[in-house]
Amino acid sequence: MTREDFLARWERIPGLKQAELIDGLVHIPAPVCAVHSRLDSRVVTLLTTYADHSRGCKSGHNATWLMLESSPQPDSFLGRNVVPTQAKFCSGAPELAVEICVTSTEVDFGPKLALYQRAGVKEYITIETLLPKIIWRELVDGSYQPIAPDADGIYRSHEFPGLWLDSAALWADDGLRLTATLQAGLASRA
Repeated sequence: MTREDFLARWERIPGLKQAELIDGLVHIPAPVCAVHSRLDSRVVTLLTTYADHSRGCKSGHNATWLMLESSPQPDSFLGRNVVPTQAKFCSGAPELAVEICVTSTEVDFGPKLALYQRAGVKEYITIETLLPKIIWRELVDGSYQPIAPDADGIYRSHEFPGLWLDSAALWADDGLRLTATLQAGLASRA
């Protein structure tokens, strides 16, 4: 299916909230569960707070992107050049995309990962709820390489200086600790 056909069909289904076109195939996710919602809320807060403290940075949540010939909807994103097109969607690729993987693991680790890599998404985070496991990847010479957390369990972005994520705090749903870690990152020399 082409992106134009996908978007036209979507407009004819007013109740449809989430659907993605990735490499010609339409993916409609399962209803969002409580675990996904809780983790997504924490990530959105983290990225929004980071963007609020970083000139020219924009964050967002579940927006449709016109990316190559596809239309993904990352759970969360962060970018410096996030500008909606005239057709109300974001265009190009954010510098960072986050996916919470509950029922969408096959898509997030397969076609979506390949799309983000081709489109030049510089960092791609998957938060896998069943293991639980975070994989923070950076684009190096056209392919994703994992960024390991430091000995303290904190992931530190290479693309966004000061964007720090405390993995233990995320899994413990400890918003105060997540915020304190981010504030330490924002105050750091990074």
